[in-house]
Amino acid sequence: MTQRLGRSWWVAIMLAFALVAGACSSDDADDGGRSGAEDGNGTELSIEVGDEETTEAGFEIRPGTEEVTVTGVEQDQRLSLVNEDGERLVILRADKFGQAHFAYVGNELTEFQTGDRAALPTADGYTVEPGKGYTIRNEDTSPVEVSEPFEILGRDDHPEPSFFDESADSLVPDGDETSYYGYVTTRDGVQLSVNVRLPGPASDGPYPTVIEYSGYGPSNPDAVEPGSMIAGLLGYATVGVNMRGTGCSGGVFDVFNTAQQVDGYDVVETIARQPWVLHNEVGMVGLSYSGITQLYVAATQPPSLAAVTPLSVIKDPWLQQWPGGVYNGGFTREWLNERENQSAAGGTNWVSERVEGGDDVCESHIELREQNMDFEAFGRSLVNRPVHADARDLSKLIDQIEVPVYLTGAWQDEQTGPQFADMLGNFDNAPVTRFTMFNGRHPDGYTPELLSRWHEFLELYVARRVPRIDDGIRAAAPDVFAGEFGVAMGFADDRFADFADDDVEGVLAAYEAEPDVRILFGMGVGHEVVGAPSPLFEQTYETWPPTETEERVFHFAGEGTLSDEEPSGEGVDRYLNDPESGPIKFFGEEGYELMGLLWDFDWTEFDDGDAVSYATAPFDSDVVLGGPSHVDLHVRVPDGDADVQVTLTRITSDVEWHVTTGLLRLSDRAVSDDLSSGRLIDRTFHVDDSAPMPDGDFALAQVSLPSFAEVFRAGDRLRITVSSPGRDFGAWSFETQGDDGTPRDIGWGGATPSRFVVGVLPIDGEIPAQDAPCPSLRGQACRSYTARTNEPAD
Repeated sequence: MTQRLGRSWWVAIMLAFALVAGACSSDDADDGGRSGAEDGNGTELSIEVGDEETTEAGFEIRPGTEEVTVTGVEQDQRLSLVNEDGERLVILRADKFGQAHFAYVGNELTEFQTGDRAALPTADGYTVEPGKGYTIRNEDTSPVEVSEPFEILGRDDHPEPSFFDESADSLVPDGDETSYYGYVTTRDGVQLSVNVRLPGPASDGPYPTVIEYSGYGPSNPDAVEPGSMIAGLLGYATVGVNMRGTGCSGGVFDVFNTAQQVDGYDVVETIARQPWVLHNEVGMVGLSYSGITQLYVAATQPPSLAAVTPLSVIKDPWLQQWPGGVYNGGFTREWLNERENQSAAGGTNWVSERVEGGDDVCESHIELREQNMDFEAFGRSLVNRPVHADARDLSKLIDQIEVPVYLTGAWQDEQTGPQFADMLGNFDNAPVTRFTMFNGRHPDGYTPELLSRWHEFLELYVARRVPRIDDGIRAAAPDVFAGEFGVAMGFADDRFADFADDDVEGVLAAYEAEPDVRILFGMGVGHEVVGAPSPLFEQTYETWPPTETEERVFHFAGEGTLSDEEPSGEGVDRYLNDPESGPIKFFGEEGYELMGLLWDFDWTEFDDGDAVSYATAPFDSDVVLGGPSHVDLHVRVPDGDADVQVTLTRITSDVEWHVTTGLLRLSDRAVSDDLSSGRLIDRTFHVDDSAPMPDGDFALAQVSLPSFAEVFRAGDRLRITVSSPGRDFGAWSFETQGDDGTPRDIGWGGATPSRFVVGVLPIDGEIPAQDAPCPSLRGQACRSYTARTNEPAD
């Protein structure tokens, strides 16, 4: 294993980190009164199917989970999906290859063209519902061709174990070979491309095994995804699997849909039955895209899944595209567009090379890529969160996970954001959870500090052995990291070195007695090299947020102050709407170097009059603030709605540090009591809960700030800035509603009090002093501090 540890392997690890965001779904069905749709997508066909003569279908259908695919018709022929009551649900026109894919149904009977990334013409609708008695009609044949009735599967319609038993020896490398490229067949007949890599010949196994599952290139035989690569170096068999509609896999690509989720179930059960798999159970690995998919798969409860290790994940795909109800035109839009490009025919070089090299299975899957739709456009149309988006909302699915979970993430994650931390209390049924959060960046789950604990977890719950890192890997790691980071860093010492090699039960008892939550503070200043991914100190808690957290309230007051005491007076401060700031990011147009030791931040100030801010006096003593929090704004706008941004920063004597930022579309200010708890403010964002702002009057808008943990040392100050969206994100940008220069009024004191409500986190022991030049703290933008004078409203 030591011989395999070369610089090129680690270079790939550091350069291949994944990206992620967004998903799409549709809205509530209203089965009554359905008729031809608006927007020019109506049809002369009626809802009810008539008694006209029909004939047996000459086309083929493949029913799946909440979807069905049709092939073998002529281009532009109209295909109707009909339910068991004889009602047409939607009409699709076949693409240039004579195929159509049914996954979404509008509230109105709608007819639209498929193919060439067609956009769904309505945001009002729902996914195809599970059930029996469906048929497909080709409306443009005479007589009309009608399929035999078929069943659409639901999320929990899993195959019998015998289905997977039949594939028990299907993915075994020959002889002394250690890799194998092939396909896994899912419950609906779709074949997913997989690439197996073993630490040695299959006959020398079994090996502890992990799966990396995403829409990037995990099954590419000529490249290895980071999670699989690192696990392979540490002695694990790894299996890279491409989602349906990506790589060489069959099926139609969607973003985090139910079919993808249950495909993961089928993959786990198929891989676990291979003879080279230790214990006939597998784990899952991956960061970002392949981290998020682990949570979806685990929620389907595959019996042969041992544990998952999701890194840098999201909470709710809709919120990635609409954080706080504000459209994210930055990273999420770019990521969705790239997913569409790569999943298209010819979108990736390795797939083209396999087709050219004679992979007939891969080639047979390519035509169906014509059915991939424009997901960015579809998600963009979902201005209000549809109820059916719950099927892809991880915060509502993870309570179904029943295996151990190791999860890490950064408060300042520039790509996926920190919202994941607000769902950590929802892992109700996972027998073991280990959460590590820190100031940092999107790929930091793969830094030595965190890889040591990641390996520890896999050893205990997948390999079922006492964690030990190979001496050769341990010796080589510092030089490798020095070559990539300019920092000689290695893995942490084995924490269970005093336990015997066969005392797994003893190690498990000690491990599971430890607190679930680990917070790393001062990442970037805990090493002699500034910017290195090493913490200054850490703190552990049993839960997140900690149950011992105390609440502290800072009140907005005159002259831009924040105070523990309610102000004796009252007033109104005004800033002006600034849509031009929406696209401005603190990485600028040049972007950023993902693995750079230090980042150059171009964190610009809002122009005078385009923001208001409120700051505390210097703190008398050290305090750690964190957890979810919220800013209660009394806001007045003249145009019925507005997008608001609230940013929390820490001010030293001359430097301002970004901590976190929250967003809210004011028409979505209604708070959901069912979803909110303590200082966590949540909302449905559903159209039924949306309401315009009162004309000329103040209204309370509670802007939720994502979880964080930040030390405010004696002499530091806390600042809250309120503005239009923009400038305060690295990779996210926004399309701000409203006209430039429209006033936004913030009330303070008296009848319109505004305030910041936050938790004070308990800390054991002394907080160490911190020397943090700007820049140094990982992920945290910084700039010279500039005082701001608020403009009073007229």
